[in-house]
Amino acid sequence: PKPENAITIAVSSRALFRMEEEQKIYNEQGVEAYVKYQLDHENEPFLPGAAFPFVKALEAVNTQLRELYPDSEELFDIVLMTNNHAQVGVRLINSINHYDLFIERFCMTGGNSPICYLKAYHTNLYLSSDAEKVSGAIEEGIAAATIFSPSKDLEVSENQLRVAFDGDAVLFSDESEQIVKAHGLDMFFEHEKAHENKPLAQGPLKGFLEALGKLQKKFYSKGLRMECPIRTYLVTARSAASSGARALKTLRSWGLETDEALFLAGAPKGPLLKKIRPHIFFDDQMFHVEGAKEMGTVAAHVPYGVAHKHKQPAQEKQTPNSK
Repeated sequence: PKPENAITIAVSSRALFRMEEEQKIYNEQGVEAYVKYQLDHENEPFLPGAAFPFVKALEAVNTQLRELYPDSEELFDIVLMTNNHAQVGVRLINSINHYDLFIERFCMTGGNSPICYLKAYHTNLYLSSDAEKVSGAIEEGIAAATIFSPSKDLEVSENQLRVAFDGDAVLFSDESEQIVKAHGLDMFFEHEKAHENKPLAQGPLKGFLEALGKLQKKFYSKGLRMECPIRTYLVTARSAASSGARALKTLRSWGLETDEALFLAGAPKGPLLKKIRPHIFFDDQMFHVEGAKEMGTVAAHVPYGVAHKHKQPAQEKQTPNSK
């Protein structure tokens, strides 16, 4: 697919595959020993990593899109974005072929950070296990998250992509979190009621939800709303009664929706996510990421907002129509 119409998902090699052993060699023995180890083992495929089920689900959606729209270029385009050395590329390619993954675009930067390439690739979402690179991407206005392997494996759907989002500082700005931090929960509830009809500003992953929504509509227009292979969830610590309306009205003002909206009123997210079984769950609080991980959900941390002191994202979001 042509990048300008595709929804580009950039994934690091350590997010897609398990490379702990190799990383240990790199940290303890240096780059030469690391490259030698990779060359010696290049015919052994890596084991699947945290982002692997998500990537497989993206490809399952692509298969269904191609059946319905044979000539359309509005598909997920997966790019392997890594600062690995080119010699390691053979083992990565062998692993991709071993698992029948369709990843044609590689960016191997030989030790340099790949962040500067993300904009050139029109990246809609960047997943990495390196928190520093993710922070760099967020500062460049690119939707990004640090992905974590769950403590145990939970079976996820192979034919329906499920994506769960936190609200504040993920889909929305951190305006409400700033109120909580500065003035406490009671003031937050008052503030949300007073501003119920004023949409929140966008957060770093609003553009990715928008991109998913565009693809969902392609299935809806064929009468496949109930059979749509993409399902989205808002999973928020907000309470429905006191602060839920503003979240839903904000999404509506953007022309967006999630298939399900779950207001937990401060309850833990892990047990509910275990029922949903998303391929990935995005949250700005490590507390919720840890809770999800413990119960088997692949969780990704979005380092954004008042807790992380990052500047606001660029207003022009990387959605398929704005490239």
